[in-house]
Amino acid sequence: MKPFLRHQLDRYAVRLEELDFLLSREDIMADMEQYRVLSREHAEVTQIAGRYARLRQREADLEGARGMLDDPDMAEMAQEEIASAEAELQQLADELQRLLLPKDPDDDRNAFMEIRAGTGGDESALFAGDLARMYTRYCERAGWRCEVVSANESELGGYKEIVFRIVGDKAYGRLRFESGGHRVQRVPATETQGRIHTSACTVAVLPEPDEAQAVQINPADLRIDTYRASGAGGQHINKTDSAVRITHIPTGIVAECQDDRSQHRNKAKALQVLSARIQEKERSEQAAKDAAMRKGLIGSGDRSDRIRTYNFPQGRLTDHRINLTLYKLLAIMEGDLGEVLDALQHAREAEQLAELEVGAAA
Repeated sequence: MKPFLRHQLDRYAVRLEELDFLLSREDIMADMEQYRVLSREHAEVTQIAGRYARLRQREADLEGARGMLDDPDMAEMAQEEIASAEAELQQLADELQRLLLPKDPDDDRNAFMEIRAGTGGDESALFAGDLARMYTRYCERAGWRCEVVSANESELGGYKEIVFRIVGDKAYGRLRFESGGHRVQRVPATETQGRIHTSACTVAVLPEPDEAQAVQINPADLRIDTYRASGAGGQHINKTDSAVRITHIPTGIVAECQDDRSQHRNKAKALQVLSARIQEKERSEQAAKDAAMRKGLIGSGDRSDRIRTYNFPQGRLTDHRINLTLYKLLAIMEGDLGEVLDALQHAREAEQLAELEVGAAA
């Protein structure tokens, strides 16, 4: 483990003693807000300090086992202890490294995912449908729930645009790096001469806003239109103006929902999406300022960034941000995204660790 990490971990042991003292004071319950803040910090610090104490204990065990290697009667037992200690030490070091990385509070949230057809006409819309199916299948594997908020279907199949809400543990944190431009290379079903076409879609993943921390939207800044939903939904949904479109006049951001028969519920969902999009606009503007100072490995998640290519003739997926190439495209399109998402997460953790090291050296 790197020295700067040990230095940080030593501080957690000191901070735990401070928190134990603060939480033992008789007057602590007089300020419940402070009590909750300190209790949350105590739980986090206890976890890290406990794992670090275990690491130091196993380091002592390893040193003791190595000292027994010269004793013929103890050598075999010492070798077993050395192997066990080294394996656990590596696991503890990896775990502590992750625990020390900065956490985005949005990572634990549900997510909205937006998929839009780009260049490529009908083929792009078909690819948007394939991406929607891929992500839906992945969510099923993860035990998450997907709810379609709005969908604009293409005449030949697929979607010009689809927005769905993903409800699940750490959904946003797991999928956040899917934002960006997705390019497909394949022979379209409508191609009679077997030529490979290139088309593209954009994906945006937004954290579902916390109601308590959602951006405050002035009702006077909203234009709300109702209309009859199109597509599937039965006779009732097509006979009433249940679909809702909300425009945020100052920014021009639009959100709509036609999934529910209730206009009231559709309005509530559309407001959630609108709030998420406004927050994302603010986040993107801040990210653009930060990017002027440093260029992240994963990128800003801007939709104009081409992040990935799906090459069907070669059965190849390439993520251009981390130079990852996998020859299992058909499995990935069936929702087997774990290896891709893990690689992106590990790349981000390595980037954060490097930033921590630079900050410690400064």
